[in-house]
Amino acid sequence: MDFRTPQPVIEELTRRVSVLAERGITPKLAIVRVGERDDDLSYERGAEKRCAKVGIEVEKFLLPSDCSQQDLLDAIARVNADASIHGCLMFRPLPKTLDEQAACAALDPAKDMDCITEGSLFGVFAGRPKGFPPCTAEAVMELLRFYGYDLGGANITVIGRSLVIGKPVSMMLQAANATVTMCHTKTRDVAAACKGSEVVVVAAGHMGTFDASCAAPGQTVIDVGINWDESAGKLAGDVDFDAVEPIVSAITPVPGGVGSVTTACLAKHVVEAAERTVS
Repeated sequence: MDFRTPQPVIEELTRRVSVLAERGITPKLAIVRVGERDDDLSYERGAEKRCAKVGIEVEKFLLPSDCSQQDLLDAIARVNADASIHGCLMFRPLPKTLDEQAACAALDPAKDMDCITEGSLFGVFAGRPKGFPPCTAEAVMELLRFYGYDLGGANITVIGRSLVIGKPVSMMLQAANATVTMCHTKTRDVAAACKGSEVVVVAAGHMGTFDASCAAPGQTVIDVGINWDESAGKLAGDVDFDAVEPIVSAITPVPGGVGSVTTACLAKHVVEAAERTVS
């Protein structure tokens, strides 16, 4: 079995956008992208399609990979100053020539749709409803909730410890009373850590991180990875899908799995941000 975007989520968002339209408000997302990374472009296309489907406008602020820090800060300032923009998605990682921490801090927290500001991160780690959690981390939770997984006391392994997905999703899973093991590139025996897990969230950022040696019958595998497979000329996850799929009970495909739900969560954040302006 594989996972797909829960359709009721999209239907509910469309309804909420219609309610906003009756009040003369059209939710709008700003996309800030530096350069043209393949994974960023793929996510951007998916986000645009999702937003168009539910009635969210998108305005893009595109900068070359060799832009200056001031160019980026100016773009963020324009996003902050535009009252018609309710939320912002800034692609990361930024080029190493830029100060990513300063760029994240410059964004108005009220428009932070993907948990890049310190205030939003605090909300996730403290378990308080402040800002919005990372879209991808929320997508993992949305999938598990929709498909009826009882997370209370469940043994779950998260592979990856970034602030973008690994750490936040582990905190969100613990908030749902799961017992979480975290692995990373320095873990001595990732396969052993995964074998006893009911659910494995793979967010290492490297193709082939999770292969048949890590899988076990009855497992659910959530593949968060988005990589460009040069040899195959297509997107690939962190999981060796062909080797793992016959072993486990359920697995998310790449593309079309977590990524599609992530764009739905992004759209939900934008709609909620718009709703907050009239509440």
